[in-house]
Amino acid sequence: MSPVSASHSRRQLTPRAVVLGLLLAIVLSAANAYLGLFAGLTVSASIPAAVLSLGILRLFADANVLENNIVQTAASAGEAIAAGVIFTLPALVMLGYWSDFPYFQTLLIAGVGGLLGVLMTVPLRRALVDDSSLAFPEGQATAAVLKAGYGGTAAAGIGTLLSGAALGAIAKLGDSGLRLWQGTVDAAVAIGQNSSFYVGSYLSPALLAVGYIVGINIALAILIGGLFAWWVAIPAVMAFGGVDVPTGVAGAQQVWSDQIRYLGVGAMLVGGLAALWTLRGQLFGAFKQTSDTVLPSEKDLPRALLLGLLVALAVPMSALYSVLLGSVVAGVLVALVMLGAAFLFSAVAAYMAGLVGSSNNPVSGVTIATILITALGLYLLFGDEQAGPASALIVGAVVCCAAAIGGDNMQDLKAGAILGASPAAQQIAQMLGVIAAVCVLSPVLSLLLNAYGIGVSDAAHPHALPAPQASLMVAVVRGVFHGGLPWAWVVGGGVLALATLALDALLAKRGSGFRMPVLAVALGLYLPLSLSMAIAVGGFVAWLAGSRGAPEGRGLLAAAGIITGEALMGIFIALPVAFSGSSDVLALDMPGLPLAWPGALLMVGLGVWLWRLARQAEPKPADGQRD
Repeated sequence: MSPVSASHSRRQLTPRAVVLGLLLAIVLSAANAYLGLFAGLTVSASIPAAVLSLGILRLFADANVLENNIVQTAASAGEAIAAGVIFTLPALVMLGYWSDFPYFQTLLIAGVGGLLGVLMTVPLRRALVDDSSLAFPEGQATAAVLKAGYGGTAAAGIGTLLSGAALGAIAKLGDSGLRLWQGTVDAAVAIGQNSSFYVGSYLSPALLAVGYIVGINIALAILIGGLFAWWVAIPAVMAFGGVDVPTGVAGAQQVWSDQIRYLGVGAMLVGGLAALWTLRGQLFGAFKQTSDTVLPSEKDLPRALLLGLLVALAVPMSALYSVLLGSVVAGVLVALVMLGAAFLFSAVAAYMAGLVGSSNNPVSGVTIATILITALGLYLLFGDEQAGPASALIVGAVVCCAAAIGGDNMQDLKAGAILGASPAAQQIAQMLGVIAAVCVLSPVLSLLLNAYGIGVSDAAHPHALPAPQASLMVAVVRGVFHGGLPWAWVVGGGVLALATLALDALLAKRGSGFRMPVLAVALGLYLPLSLSMAIAVGGFVAWLAGSRGAPEGRGLLAAAGIITGEALMGIFIALPVAFSGSSDVLALDMPGLPLAWPGALLMVGLGVWLWRLARQAEPKPADGQRD
């Protein structure tokens, strides 16, 4: 695929491209914040942003492909920073350190983390993006979409994306707003006198679409982890563990909440460390190549600017930690740990994005490792003071944001390399996208907290957003600082992770097309089975459509639209709920409702629609296809 002409390379950061990119960054960050709190997964926004950009900028006769690339670069930064934020900062609310999401603290933590993610990966661009062994599948797919858009195929893609968004929005309004049907269907079958066998699924089109996008392999790995937790571990504990819990759905959920989900803690910790160990050779090689290479300032941001920005970002974080811990020396040391972890894990995330894509990037695993290590160190220094858990979570939040942006940044730079874009222009667009998104995430999170609740359901918020990663972070820091962490289950999860790694190695040795990614299995151990089931259905639809990996084409755009539409409608519904203080403010008072079958029928219909779109033949470019 040949780069675009040199004349176009001079028209990239145009005002219209920057404004459109920042607007999309704000919208997609809000949508992904809702999705991540609900499902524990986020998906890359590069391709939907590229399609929307093509549809809007084609109104200008002189628009070029590199302007569209700037738009998707800035927009995808908003999606990525949202993932880093919702995986960690809600833990400060659950911990009781925050009662809401204070604007300037949220802005500082998320902004520093996101900007560090851009800065830390600048020196690695040439080593990783130019490495032919790294596919960067989403970067290649984004470049292919942008090139195809200038061949006249953009209109159909935009229509598909918007149709999916409309269907997702209507489904969310009918479920969570008007309450025309149940959002979950579940049951528990009694096993003997003391145990139960739980079966259930969310009736969420967004989860169906998530499973469709990540593909059958990841979806099945998540389901396998969930089935082990809910069909093996929970019934065994209820029957033989001496736990006094009721049978049925409530009993199974209580055992999962109190004990079994900690299998996911141990599995994610071991999985995150295993990812670091696996990539040690490639990362050291990338560092060496970077140190031997002088980066031309006309292509990447100058090193002097990078160093100045690093200092500017480190100073306020040092001050924040100093206030929290009551010691300037301790604050500076914690800030240095934060910088080191941000650099290391941004590099890991960038490399993993090259292998499996941004949507499958295991940033939560390395974040858990960071928080656990930081928490242990702070506990040894300061005991069980409240500032210790909060400081550990803030370090983890910065590192998680940096890692999320690091992986996303490399995908965008890969697309830019294919198109002949200026890396410096893209790096500036990334920074602007981060800044735009973090300016709105605090009010969005506050809105969702007040309308739905986050992490813990109660009488006021009976259907709280699960926020699985943030709940897991809380469990880790509480266990370290206050005891009560069920280390037996954590160790058991680590053992399961080691067994999964061994099985995956065996599958790789035999050349199997099916693999067992350990962090996907760990996520299944931690998620409610109802989420894993819905995601698995989406993966099954992708498999029926003939996709062994993550799908592409109009089916992918429809799925991205469904996710965006449902997420944005969820935020829209949250407005009257938050202002009225009632979760039923929009509900229709109709006798006999809600029922489960309309939601189940909708899921089937959307699954058939995605399958038909994926089966439709459409022209594909010779280069830039996803692996």
